[in-house]
Amino acid sequence: MRRRVTIPAAPSPAGTEPTSPLVIPDFRRFWTARFIAVAATLSMVVLIGYQAYDLARSDYGYSRSEGAFLLGLLGLAQFIPLFVLTPVAGWAADRFDRRHVAAMGNLTDCTITIALTVMTYLGALTLPILFALAALHGGARVFLGPAMSSIAPNIVPLRLLPRAIALSSIAWQGATVMGPAVGGFLFAEAQWLPHALSAALLIGSAALILSIRPIRAEQDAEPKHPVRQMVEGAQYTWRQRFLLGCVTLDLLAVLLGGATAMLPVFARDILMVGPEGLGIMRGAPALGASVVAAWMAWRPLERKVGSKMLWSVVGFGAATIGFGLSRDYTVSIIMLVLLGAFDMISVFIRSSLVQLNTPDRMRGRVSSISGLAISASNELGEMQSGLAAAFLGAAGAVVFGGAGAILVTAIWAVLFPQLRQADTFAPEFLDESPKEASP
Repeated sequence: MRRRVTIPAAPSPAGTEPTSPLVIPDFRRFWTARFIAVAATLSMVVLIGYQAYDLARSDYGYSRSEGAFLLGLLGLAQFIPLFVLTPVAGWAADRFDRRHVAAMGNLTDCTITIALTVMTYLGALTLPILFALAALHGGARVFLGPAMSSIAPNIVPLRLLPRAIALSSIAWQGATVMGPAVGGFLFAEAQWLPHALSAALLIGSAALILSIRPIRAEQDAEPKHPVRQMVEGAQYTWRQRFLLGCVTLDLLAVLLGGATAMLPVFARDILMVGPEGLGIMRGAPALGASVVAAWMAWRPLERKVGSKMLWSVVGFGAATIGFGLSRDYTVSIIMLVLLGAFDMISVFIRSSLVQLNTPDRMRGRVSSISGLAISASNELGEMQSGLAAAFLGAAGAVVFGGAGAILVTAIWAVLFPQLRQADTFAPEFLDESPKEASP
């Protein structure tokens, strides 16, 4: 017997049915917490990459290609704890109050930024220290991701979920524009300053998350062993071809098409625009994504969403190729803006379809697997880009990755026809049946 726990809809003014997620106080707190946390962590991550590359080139005497490969290893350092802890993080998001899990992730990142502030100020940073802090961030993010992803469906009516995801993406992408850009300019003034600001923002984000009403997923009437529950999440995702196709498409396409790992190389040695230019370049994809997210929050997509997701990944690959071939800073920024716009369409559709086709009792675990795919595509993409750059150069690696993203999309359209068949955001592929994992 499975006990169904119904979480009441978020209250709306005068008892009326909400017409927008923004009229729901809990969603406004969630949106603000997401915005300031992403701004803080993206500033931190981008600057860790720049500081590591700069240290490798100036203090350790690395060549450009060796420095580029080091950036790939830095991404791997973030990915390893994420890979190991993903099952635990998904289980935690389904077992405990999701606010507490998310707040703990933010406070862990806050500890990292405080350490960066102190050691940067003292001039005590070394490559081993940066790698250790990057790995700790990977461990924090693995818990933060599924908890935050699972909160939104619990605080807004499901019919408003696609619009809530679009608005949440605006928070994410807007912060991705502002965080690295502001961090880059502050870094140019005083290298410790952006890390100190990130620490304060992360404390504020944790406080906002904890001010949301308690959120806990559906629970089984009879307790199961945590390992068994973790296995159930993986089995559910594997059985559902639609979910599996969505998750693996993002994994492979972005794994191959990740240009952002090479941005420090482009900023320092190819386009020669320094940390200020790096901040603008890092924020350019988010600018394109923010514009698209705002449009979709106002005019949500309604038909042929699956095919539009596939074509947007093709556009993402083409823009990646354009960036890799460009040697003009303005053209490079335009390509990065287009890259972000196409990626936003894909992310918005995929996130909506995955959330709406997953029962609440499994959202934390499925979100953790989806988050692992996203992180694998980012961190392992950095590793792949760094390795490819050692043989092809930074520009060649980016062009190669963009072409690979297009090829993967074509293959996935054939292997997973459900992706092409998804016409609307209605949960066509939702499976509520409580199939049990093997003991």
